[in-house]
Amino acid sequence: MELCSPLHSLFSVDLSFSAAISHLPLHSYVKSSQSRRPNPRRRALAVASTPPPEAPPNSPQRLLRELAERKKVAFPKKKVPPRRFILKPPLDDAKLAQRFLNSPQLSLKSLPLLSSCLPSARLNNADQTWIDEYLLEAKQALGYPLEPFDQLDDGNPAKQFDTLLYLAFQHPAPDCQRANAKHVRNGHSRLSFLGQYVLELAFAEYFLQRYPRESPAPMRERVFELIGKRNLPKWIKAASLHNLVFPYDEMDKMIRKDREPPAKSVFWALFGAIYLCFGMPEVYRVLFEAFGMDPEDENCQPKLRRQLEDVDYVSVEFENRQITWQDMAAYKPPQDALFAHPRLFRACVPPGMHRFRGNIWDFDSSRKVMEALRYPLPMNDRIPEITEARNIELGLGLQLAFLHPSKYKFEHPRFCFERLEYVGQKIQDLVMAERLLMKHLDAPGRWLQEKHRRTLMNKFCGRYLRDKNLHHFIIYGESVQDRFEYNRRLRNPATTAVQQAIHGLAYTVYGKPDVRRLMFQVFDFEQIQPKAV
Repeated sequence: MELCSPLHSLFSVDLSFSAAISHLPLHSYVKSSQSRRPNPRRRALAVASTPPPEAPPNSPQRLLRELAERKKVAFPKKKVPPRRFILKPPLDDAKLAQRFLNSPQLSLKSLPLLSSCLPSARLNNADQTWIDEYLLEAKQALGYPLEPFDQLDDGNPAKQFDTLLYLAFQHPAPDCQRANAKHVRNGHSRLSFLGQYVLELAFAEYFLQRYPRESPAPMRERVFELIGKRNLPKWIKAASLHNLVFPYDEMDKMIRKDREPPAKSVFWALFGAIYLCFGMPEVYRVLFEAFGMDPEDENCQPKLRRQLEDVDYVSVEFENRQITWQDMAAYKPPQDALFAHPRLFRACVPPGMHRFRGNIWDFDSSRKVMEALRYPLPMNDRIPEITEARNIELGLGLQLAFLHPSKYKFEHPRFCFERLEYVGQKIQDLVMAERLLMKHLDAPGRWLQEKHRRTLMNKFCGRYLRDKNLHHFIIYGESVQDRFEYNRRLRNPATTAVQQAIHGLAYTVYGKPDVRRLMFQVFDFEQIQPKAV
């Protein structure tokens, strides 16, 4: 079919095209009679043109087009957030007050931490169905009596164990409507948030007393091999709990990314519930009896490294014997003990520290540090000599907390703040987690985790110590004194370590309440106190 044009009658010269271009057929489309009548003055001009030549490989236009295509794949447009993340108008005061008054979280005024971890709404029929069907199996696997705990007295924390044990197993699953309910989902994530720090503190105390001459580095490796997320499915199966965690799947055939997160979440939440209801001794029993963990297993041993010769004495409690988990679970300090955790203090502060009594730091700096930390605390001791002995040991512990490894570590490996720093870091994490749980009753665990991380960043911990001008009292070795005092990249991690060592010492001497006092009253970790102008 030849191409026609109104210009053909105006010019005598024919319009010819290149021979390389084939004639283009014209298709006419007949519209229905109801369509719009075409304008007779408008004429269609059909022109065949050559396609644009392909750009050379190094052409800027071609490179820009390829870059735009790659950006579409690598950086796709962000999706619109789902409806549950879109902000809703706040409830009015009456409805908000009614919701909190009906919440189980306000039912236990004498146990605020336990009350904050209860579900935000009462359990419904779907929750009760799971409890009736599977809770006895969980209790039997963990070694608990099968009778319901809710028949205990109101003042007993164990009364809430059935509810918390149910929440511990409700890890979020995409196809489970019951576990995705808000009160269950938030309750599980809050328990899991608390449980991870409970486990870290439990293993820190245990390994510091079991290996009194060891540095914290091998202990951290042991903890990672025991409760690292890669090994948690193994312990879940060893306790015969895998059918409760994965009721519709065979755990051994699941891939890692589908198996490890639920196992980790349930494992942490489980120990959060046990800690709230029964305390730390029960945590040790479940770890080593129900789950069968063995710290001497060859898979849990640390890497071989050069060991510094330790010529100093250890406390009599650790001489020629190794602390077992039964000792940790059954240990109760005597009534007239010097410290809240006497055996942990002896494991962190070597007996040889008494050789530093009366030195220049003890005479000049100890008093200023104690005034800044508001030490010693008033105690009601029956015998005055106990108070005097505690204050002497507190001064030696403070000197050890400010003793940098560059000073004596190569000749005396335990004469530095490393062991106090290890336990101080763990108790600091746990105290902050408890504070956030009680302060934010309706916050999910993931939000609390991010808040916890941002509050306890290492750069902030060292800054609080420097704000009190306590970093001038750190004892460095003579060879590195100038480098640490004038190089902030070296000084700031050292001040963070001293800050955590002070918390560890406060925990061993006066207990957890003194760590709270230091963190929130003396150093003001939450930064809510008015600043001096």
